[in-house]
Amino acid sequence: MKLTKATEDNVTLIQDLARRSWKNAYADILSDDQMEYMLSEMYSNTELESQLQNPNYHYYLILDEDNDSYEGFIGYEHNYEDKTTKLHRIYLIPESKGKGLGKLALQFLNEKVSENGNERIILNVNKHNAAKKFYESQGYRVYDEGVFDIGNGFVMDDFLMEFLIHD
Repeated sequence: MKLTKATEDNVTLIQDLARRSWKNAYADILSDDQMEYMLSEMYSNTELESQLQNPNYHYYLILDEDNDSYEGFIGYEHNYEDKTTKLHRIYLIPESKGKGLGKLALQFLNEKVSENGNERIILNVNKHNAAKKFYESQGYRVYDEGVFDIGNGFVMDDFLMEFLIHD
């Protein structure tokens, strides 16, 4: 596995990987309408280009070198809060699940967070998303929960999780 820094040239690829992974991850959690709304808002060209131009926001594509194919991506933002990086996105296409790519991507994130001088990683995970167990297996813990209005009559009902970096 190799992580490669994404650029504005990769916007279409990120959108495709997001759509493919979301259809699998959220099929039993979100309505089709909410999924389409969130994908169109969170992964619009404008939104992704803005994030890619932010010096604190980083996207990396997850490349399976054995198959020479992109299997997913990770998006995070350093200094989201004091000494805290927010993991905004980590998604893998369904065919790549169980290969250890998610674990390797989180280890990569830990290194990047340490290099940046942040001491904590936070993320939101849907309360019904099986990924919560994955995060817990990697040392994350729930520290709060929240319901967030995302517009168009939709909400995100999430656990807030954190991981403390120990050098």
